[in-house]
Order: sequence, then structure tokens, then C-alpha cells
Amino acid sequence: MDVEATGGPDELHAHACDTLTSVRTTIELKDEHRARLLELAARRGEKGFSSVIADAIDAHLRRLDAQEAARARALRLRGSLSRKDADRLRRTAAELCESWR
Repeated sequence: MDVEATGGPDELHAHACDTLTSVRTTIELKDEHRARLLELAARRGEKGFSSVIADAIDAHLRRLDAQEAARARALRLRGSLSRKDADRLRRTAAELCESWR
């Protein structure tokens, strides 16, 4: 993937293009983000930072999927405790919170 960076000191635009597997897009980056991305790419032996951004997006989307799955699992547990057990759990949790203060 090719990356082209343009813009002045106050504004930087990065253009990424790989016509075979992705789309061309423009993102605005802070100077410090661009510098860090270029540093990470250089450590990988790459000239551009498109693959660093792609990896970050992939990781973020996996994290969102995992959070959604955990939320769904938690919602499926709703109502699985009896009222008596739920009340006991609330009291125990409140006691633990008080002991931490």
C-alpha cells in the first residue's frame, strides 16, 4: 500500500491507496501521530505507515467485537440468580466496597 503525506505545519493529510484490496482514503493526523507512525513503520522496515494503521484498525475492531460478545454473555445471565442470591451478592459487594475505604 502506498502512503502519501501532504499539508503544512498546522495540517497534515495522509492519503493511502491500494487499488487491489482496499480503498483510497484521507485521514487527518496530528504531527506527533504521524511521527510515531513513521517510527513504527521504520522499525518494521516499511517506508509508509499504511500497514501500521491497518493493524491498529484491525486490533480496535477485534476489541470492539470482544466487548460486544462479553456484553451479550452478561445480558444472557440476567435473571439467572434467585432474588435471595442476588440480595446476598449485593450485600457482600457493598460490604467489600466499604472495607476498601
